[in-house]
Amino acid sequence: MLINGAPGNTINAEDRGLAYGDGVFRTLRMQAGLPVNWERQYAKLQQDCNALRIPCPSALVLSSELQQLGKSQAEGIAKIIITRGVSTRGYAPAAQSEATRILNITPKTAFPIEYSRQGIRAHVCKVRLAHQSLLAGIKHLNRLENVLAASELQGRDFPEGLLSDITGYVISGTRSNLFALRGNVLYTPNLTRCGVAGVQRERVMDWCKGYGVTCKVADLRIEELLQSDEIFFVNSVIGLWPVSELADYRRTQHPMAWKIQEWLNDERH
Repeated sequence: MLINGAPGNTINAEDRGLAYGDGVFRTLRMQAGLPVNWERQYAKLQQDCNALRIPCPSALVLSSELQQLGKSQAEGIAKIIITRGVSTRGYAPAAQSEATRILNITPKTAFPIEYSRQGIRAHVCKVRLAHQSLLAGIKHLNRLENVLAASELQGRDFPEGLLSDITGYVISGTRSNLFALRGNVLYTPNLTRCGVAGVQRERVMDWCKGYGVTCKVADLRIEELLQSDEIFFVNSVIGLWPVSELADYRRTQHPMAWKIQEWLNDERH
């Protein structure tokens, strides 16, 4: 682990990331000691930092530190955390503060191959996501809704859960973005009120552009989702997981998901 470029695992107790969740993060794969899809990941990180007015470290600094960590953990999952840094007590940020950056790489989880081929059983979570348009799309450190939703999956045979917002529109998985194929159109939920816009979501939308598939960002209710021809979840760690079972939805074949999955596995895209 590196904290502001130095090896260690201790941060100041007055860091705003700890006190208020005042920061952002990205999770990405490391392959052969290098960050995968780095340009896309950094662009998202920078965008999120700018939205919260947190100074973002340069791409060169972060990639160099990731590669430094990659020398001892060449294959794994990297996490980059950027906080607003240390300040005195109170919600108001200091006029001038130095951001804290925390980088770490952990071994990647070996998910069953069946998740990506046959698909997964998904749970309809009871937790509902609140609306906050100022934070929508941002991968900020306030993830309590996701923590509570993920706790619904513990001890149950559900690798992922479906999250809806307070008005009943489906938004995402507990840790992933969501897509649904209906006819010849691929839909992904509208994230202007809540949710996180991930790198894999962006890549799937790029695949649609390149292969002439219509992709629409839309408000979908669960009743509409369950009428889909295919449903799948994506993120940078799991890749793509088709859904084989969700409430009364059942599917054994996922041809569109498999096509996209093959393309996503080529990290050059």
